[in-house]
Amino acid sequence: MVKKSEEADNQQNKKIENEETLQPEEVQELEDQDVTADEEDEEVVEESKKEPTAEEKLAELQDRYLRLSAEFDNFRKRTLKEKIDLQKSANENLLEAILPVVDDFDRAIQSVDEAQDIAAVKEGFKLISGKFHGFLSQQGVKEIEAFHKEFDTDLHEAVTQIPAPSKKLKGKVVDVIQKGYYLNDRVLRFSKVVIGE
Repeated sequence: MVKKSEEADNQQNKKIENEETLQPEEVQELEDQDVTADEEDEEVVEESKKEPTAEEKLAELQDRYLRLSAEFDNFRKRTLKEKIDLQKSANENLLEAILPVVDDFDRAIQSVDEAQDIAAVKEGFKLISGKFHGFLSQQGVKEIEAFHKEFDTDLHEAVTQIPAPSKKLKGKVVDVIQKGYYLNDRVLRFSKVVIGE
């Protein structure tokens, strides 16, 4: 490129020297040659600017990769944080809904010490139990019916087997040790049962 610049300078100097001795037609011809040489130089420079080298391409691709990697990492962290926040708020709503039942239990326990009428205390606990079961129903929790039903390993967990009191109860649940529950038609907890043999 330096060589071309020197050539252009040399041509310019010759042009100036020859202008004094040349006629106007020859001067015009030399100027056209200079313009063509300048255009060729500009084209070479533009081509070298347009065509990035392999190192430049590699650097650009590495930069893109780093940016995408950082963006994905930020996305993953943000979604994880949102998921944790959602779980916390879901538990918060559940606990807030259960607080009235806890308040009722506290009042019932206070009244047990002072109560003279046991029937009224029993009635109070039944009301609280009903309120709590209503709350569970609102949350989609329902009891698994197990007593005197056919033993089902998808719903029941056998704790032990005892001789069946009658032939009809063979292979069926004769006692429920711990109730099982569904949560929206999915087993939340299996029923712990005793099976008749």
